Amino acid sequence: GTKRKNFTFSIRVKQILECVRKRFKMGHEDVEDDLRTGRPSTSRTEASVERIRQMVRGDRRLTVRLITNEQGMNRDNVWKIITKDLGMWKVCAKMVLKLLNDDQKDQRMQVFQDILEGLETKPDLLGRIITGDESWILEYNPETKCQSLQQSKSKVKVMLITFFDVRGIIHCKFLPQGQMINQHVYKEILQNLLCSVREKRRELWQDKLWLLHHDNTPAHDALSIRQFLAEKNIAVLEQPPYSPHLALWDFFLFPKLKGVIKGTQLQRILEESFQECMAAWQRRLEKCVRLQGDYFEGQNL
Repeated sequence: GTKRKNFTFSIRVKQILECVRKRFKMGHEDVEDDLRTGRPSTSRTEASVERIRQMVRGDRRLTVRLITNEQGMNRDNVWKIITKDLGMWKVCAKMVLKLLNDDQKDQRMQVFQDILEGLETKPDLLGRIITGDESWILEYNPETKCQSLQQSKSKVKVMLITFFDVRGIIHCKFLPQGQMINQHVYKEILQNLLCSVREKRRELWQDKLWLLHHDNTPAHDALSIRQFLAEKNIAVLEQPPYSPHLALWDFFLFPKLKGVIKGTQLQRILEESFQECMAAWQRRLEKCVRLQGDYFEGQNL
């Protein structure tokens, strides 16, 4: 009767107030979306497809769970938007196109052919490449299942930017919690990288022989970044889009880092591992060229 209705209404009011509190805490100034009844919208509309397209374009390492939470949508529909509407899938923890068109295959093949020709004519080229990218890392990665249960609520993701070469890590930086990578942050990181190269790879710095290898995300490919690299006379080794399985950081370094960060200890990655990584990279480029730029089996290992 009336008592039951009042009880149900009271619970609903508390739920709404909690949603409003969380929304204001997150910095939102409106509450219209939180006051609607029923489940969050799970529809696949042109607007939701475009929103997710922009999210993935800005950060290809986003997980389905993060997108689902951000958009307040049903997980299955988010996955359908990614795989069917956007035609993408996960390779080496990054969203890429499921099928490449002929132009994209040709671009991949041409870039990798040029790199392989350079490696053949300049045997020292592998030793002059400094490659880098950013990835989300758990601030606390528990060593045991028991620790995982105890610390699961305190896990925090932070952005790690790392640069390395055939001999090991040259520069790495954790961004403050909640900070994203953009052209201004990336330019500052590149300035710090120059200092690290000068300090740790003196011969490459003095002879100006090193090449920067990074992908073409908006932060990396911004006009201000290209101008900065040109001013500093830094040569850039091209990385075609949709090719994380052929990027040193994606198939080697970040999986390796995530595998060795236990508790609060970061184990040292041996120099031999970096040398093996460079050799594996060359084999992957050769395989991609043999397949005329197409994806290949085992690419996400």
